[in-house]
Amino acid sequence: MKKDSFANSQLPGLFRVVIALMFLLSAVSKLYPSPYFAMTTFEIKQLVPLGFNETVAAYFSRILIGCELALGFLLLQKHFIKSLIIPASFLLLFVFSVHLTYDFITKGNAGNCGCFGSLLPMSPLAALIKNILGMGMLVFVYVKLNPEKRSSNFSFVMAVTLGAVLTIFLMGPIAKSTPEITENVEDVEVEDIEQDVPADTLAIDTKKGSVETPKQTEKLDAKEKTKNTEINVLNVQIAEPKAKKSGFASVYSDIDRGRKILCFYAPGCEHCKETAKELHELSKSVPNFPEMKIVFMDEEAELIPDFFAFSGQKLTHKIFDIASFWKTLGSDKDTPGVFYLWNGNLIKQYNGTGANAFKKDDFKKEVLKKWAE
Repeated sequence: MKKDSFANSQLPGLFRVVIALMFLLSAVSKLYPSPYFAMTTFEIKQLVPLGFNETVAAYFSRILIGCELALGFLLLQKHFIKSLIIPASFLLLFVFSVHLTYDFITKGNAGNCGCFGSLLPMSPLAALIKNILGMGMLVFVYVKLNPEKRSSNFSFVMAVTLGAVLTIFLMGPIAKSTPEITENVEDVEVEDIEQDVPADTLAIDTKKGSVETPKQTEKLDAKEKTKNTEINVLNVQIAEPKAKKSGFASVYSDIDRGRKILCFYAPGCEHCKETAKELHELSKSVPNFPEMKIVFMDEEAELIPDFFAFSGQKLTHKIFDIASFWKTLGSDKDTPGVFYLWNGNLIKQYNGTGANAFKKDDFKKEVLKKWAE
């Protein structure tokens, strides 16, 4: 009798609290670490791949998060709880579960499902199990609840829902996408060490009909030697790969010429800073290291100077808004992203902090390889 009494009186209330907290956490986590960053990332990584237009995705994401927030509060009150709130909660979890099942079948159990944003990364399978348990609890609560009273206040339910949705829109207003916010090209500064030479040290080259100083003659000889060395290197150089379009020419026009390393970083990302530092160390130890270029995400862009101070090197970089950044990097990828290109051919790529994370020693081997290898 005691067990039956607990199941009838206490357990339904406990389950309602658990599911309410789950919806509230889901809504709040989609605003972490900042509403604009989190919602834009959710749209590009989760909604756009489903076929949503970017504009539609922006509105849909805010309405969806607002509804999650509203259900979290409404599950804790009494109005229309059995006829509307529980069925709506079950339907939302069911739709999420169908999507997660599809992802699990087509893509496997890799990556973050996005249910709790970047606050609590979850695999598709873990999220699916969580939703199934949630739906089971909702069914139990529905069965155990008594019929609703006629005094239920629909206006209260609508006010909470609209208030939650409006709050999300106010916290994360829809911003117009501007692919390239700014560009900052840091050129290597070369100091002019050439000094004035007294007139009496001039030497006349009668063959060329020009006037040169001893230093100038020495420099010309050095340039000639360098030129001859470069020609010899070119003569014995193993054939390079044929030119190919990498898809990044809209980012840097010369990216498909020669050997390049294109990096995608978030300025405040610790893993990104470590990767940039390791690349800088490699550039000092590996001869003929490929040219490096950076695309920064416009999230905490004020930290870029600190980023370069940590890595030890300033590089050519551009800053993209969050949506354009993810579209350029790839919605299925994460930061830090490192692409090693040779005449537009993708030789090696790294992204995120998991199995595909950047590995310094592995990349060093790739850079040292000749094309024939």
